[in-house]
Amino acid sequence: MKYQEEPSKGFISNFIKSYWTFERPTGKCSYEILPDGLFDLIFEIRSGQVSKVWLTGVWTKQIQISIPEDAKLIGVRFKLISAEYIFKRSIKELKNTKTQLPTIFLGCESLDFQDFERFTVSITEKLQYRLKNLKKIDNRKLELFKILYEQKGQVSVGELSERIFWSSRQINRYFNDRFGLSLKTFCNILKCNSSFYQIANGQLFPQKYYYDQAHFIKEIKRYTGVTPKGLYENKNDRFLQLSTLYEI
Repeated sequence: MKYQEEPSKGFISNFIKSYWTFERPTGKCSYEILPDGLFDLIFEIRSGQVSKVWLTGVWTKQIQISIPEDAKLIGVRFKLISAEYIFKRSIKELKNTKTQLPTIFLGCESLDFQDFERFTVSITEKLQYRLKNLKKIDNRKLELFKILYEQKGQVSVGELSERIFWSSRQINRYFNDRFGLSLKTFCNILKCNSSFYQIANGQLFPQKYYYDQAHFIKEIKRYTGVTPKGLYENKNDRFLQLSTLYEI
């Protein structure tokens, strides 16, 4: 397995979490992807050319994926605000699934998929151009997601409402209409995801986001399908995020 991930930088980091590439030279492989509160644009590369382009929705449960033999994947991991301002669409219908896009999406035929660093520079330029053409970005939404991702979901709806001057009812409607999940579910996913690094390192007791051991186990199992111990064991590299945490 060859995996590399690079964080985004500058203003675009409000919209993009990171860029990643995955390659396994021989043999078809299967993994399970765990919820992380993000969604991905994925390019499948064969013989140096784009064979497929996928847009995922938000995962609210573990999803099994199969990666074809001799395929290289390159992806962009987006924060939820990107659905509206970069893709200009709702991703509600994509929850726990994906859709195939044209292989010329974003003019990707001109991207350098052989050099990961050059790819990140080129794709960032294309995405920044989309943002420059916007008339206005709602500052409430920028602040909303900045708070949620920085605090890993550990914030109440009431506190959010007060800080960004947007009613809790409107925030919840926005999440359900745009992403197909409630704000509470999104916050729980962020909290769960924030525990993966500790779990991968054998820390199987509740983190600061959970009331006690029973609550910790229940919440982890709700979004991953297994207990913290099952994640830690990660037999046969079943959970891709747990297998690549050390390399990010």
